[in-house]
Amino acid sequence: MTTNTLSLVQGDRKSNDKMSAIVQTEYGSTDVLSLQEVDKPVMSDNGVLVRVHAAAVHAGDWHLMRGTPFLIRFIFGGILKPKIKILGTDVAGRVESVGKDVTQFQIGDEVFGDLTECGFGAFAEYVCATEAVLAFKPTTLSFEEAATVPVSALAALQGLRDYGQIQAGQKVLINGASGGVGSFAVQIAKAFGAEVTAVCSTKKIEMVRSLGADHAIDYTQIDVTKNGRHYDLILDVAAYRSVFDYLPVLKTKGRYVLVGGSTARLFQVLFFGAWISRLSRRQVKCLVSKPNQADLLVLKDLIEAGKITPFIDRRYSLSEVPTAIRHIEERQVMGKIAIRL
Repeated sequence: MTTNTLSLVQGDRKSNDKMSAIVQTEYGSTDVLSLQEVDKPVMSDNGVLVRVHAAAVHAGDWHLMRGTPFLIRFIFGGILKPKIKILGTDVAGRVESVGKDVTQFQIGDEVFGDLTECGFGAFAEYVCATEAVLAFKPTTLSFEEAATVPVSALAALQGLRDYGQIQAGQKVLINGASGGVGSFAVQIAKAFGAEVTAVCSTKKIEMVRSLGADHAIDYTQIDVTKNGRHYDLILDVAAYRSVFDYLPVLKTKGRYVLVGGSTARLFQVLFFGAWISRLSRRQVKCLVSKPNQADLLVLKDLIEAGKITPFIDRRYSLSEVPTAIRHIEERQVMGKIAIRL
């Protein structure tokens, strides 16, 4: 082997050990994000190495990027600087290799999943996860569509089914119905047989109607807490009003579930939810979503049955992740933002 040939082989070997990723080494605006060449993740015996074909952006990404609210730094580590260097939790791709203890997947399988409990890392060409957080990709969806499902649809499913205990025939109010979680929640609530009232801004009314909402309310025109209707379940995805505003329109023994919104509202429900529940005879809870394969399979079945369809607002490339996160921060996204690789 000649010296030149050896150099080429070594160069190829080195490049095969590298990948492109969006990297962050400090907290701040999208200026702290940069596209870099980094080492591929090292796969463990129970790991699944996935070649990422698509990812998705949601509010959690910009909270982690900025390190706000400050509580996030305690939860995910890194008080002064982030321990999570590569963001991204929603992933869809093809299995590149598997560890010796993996039994459910093999090379070439198309999968999707939520990487929240596997160190994040979806904004990269490769990511390593355990098989417990992955499931086979819905056959009816593209990689980009599938990548928008895990985090937001899992939150919607668990908020409605587990925390809200949704039942067929119930009247369900979804505040923030046009966003990532909200757009899935409208469809999932309809799949459970509920009568759905969706709350959003003026320009998003037609969008939530297209998702199947029975009633669409423009919050700039109508105050949902004073429209005379009462609900069995309120899923508050955009909690910027006090929970006390909603209690008068929540039926006795009804349920209020906070999914997202302002930090003040989050702390109100976390610290006072049990007390409010006892006094009001209504259940007030804050969702803590739990990524798991079983629920991904529930979502897969609903998708393949035609009961859930992801709504993608925009698509960006990997290098455009900072632009995608800026768009999320503007709070004007309808449905989801997909990242294609």
